[in-house]
Amino acid sequence: MPTQILLADDHALVRDGIRRLLEDEPDLQVVAEADDGVGMLEMVERVKPDLAIVDIRMPRLNGIEAVRQLRDKGDKTPCLMLSMHDSEEYVLQSIDAGAFGYLLKDASREEFLRAVHTIVGGDRYFSGDLSNILIRQLMKSDRGVSSASPAREEVVLTRRERQILPLILEGATNQEIADRLDVSRRTVETHRFNMMKKLGVSNSSELNRRVRELGLL
Repeated sequence: MPTQILLADDHALVRDGIRRLLEDEPDLQVVAEADDGVGMLEMVERVKPDLAIVDIRMPRLNGIEAVRQLRDKGDKTPCLMLSMHDSEEYVLQSIDAGAFGYLLKDASREEFLRAVHTIVGGDRYFSGDLSNILIRQLMKSDRGVSSASPAREEVVLTRRERQILPLILEGATNQEIADRLDVSRRTVETHRFNMMKKLGVSNSSELNRRVRELGLL
């Protein structure tokens, strides 16, 4: 059965373009559309999609707040945020709200589909340059709130993260890992970023130590 997708964007032309792109794929189907955040919340509850693709800037309720409200209600629908801006602030807010991904609107067709399939597959996808600065900002935020929280002891890694982690610990570069696993460098960067956030570390040395402490390998 095709993956059922909800589109939320206040521009009809943008929705039309995304719908045509997605429905060229036999395993993807757009089942609902919304033109603002309030309508998105209503449609998610009504059609229960497998994925919501959400524009950040929408009337009545912006995309980030709409995703936050979904999470507050306990709804776990994966959400991919769309934006014109490669902004660290927007990425941070999207992650904090509970989004599974962040994609720029000028992404290529190939990257758009890769992001959709990555998130549907249970992983996360963030477009743009996920720099060490961004990782450090997230780590500082996490440590400031819960530096000694016992909940951090329960770390669950995805299948792909478990493939990438030992290669990181061997000292392989992102490109070397991408070549060995036949994935894009951006995919490796995203998984490295996610693991560092989960483990509360900001560099490879801390990652190695934390992995040993938790017995993740």
